Amino acid sequence: MSDQKKSISLPLANPEKSVEAQPRTRDEGGDVLSEIAREVAENPVLLYMKGLPQQPMCGFSARAAAILASYGKPFHAVDILVDPDKRQGIKEFSSWPTIPQVYIGGEFVGGSDILMQLHESGELGKLIASVSGE
Repeated sequence: MSDQKKSISLPLANPEKSVEAQPRTRDEGGDVLSEIAREVAENPVLLYMKGLPQQPMCGFSARAAAILASYGKPFHAVDILVDPDKRQGIKEFSSWPTIPQVYIGGEFVGGSDILMQLHESGELGKLIASVSGE
């Protein structure tokens, strides 16, 4: 008997459902949670808010957008008011019941109050710098 090991190759049972598959948007056949996962993965600093930074529709969203804007770094904002499915989906995705929600480097950071605490402590600047290549 030889001491050499033999290797075999088996086909994947469901190659279209590969573990490494990227989350898909609803337009691409995914669901709302998959779409949110993709947004979080593709945007280093992401804010789910009511309205948009130029026209926030609540005070908490306005404060979160203003805090992020104060760093002078780009961030992506998603208006959850125009998409009821995403408005509910983001709460399920993060297990956090309120809006706004901030993600930095693919990680959920928190809402407006947590963002303010991180800003005041200097930690938010470090988080933003870490995903801005600084």
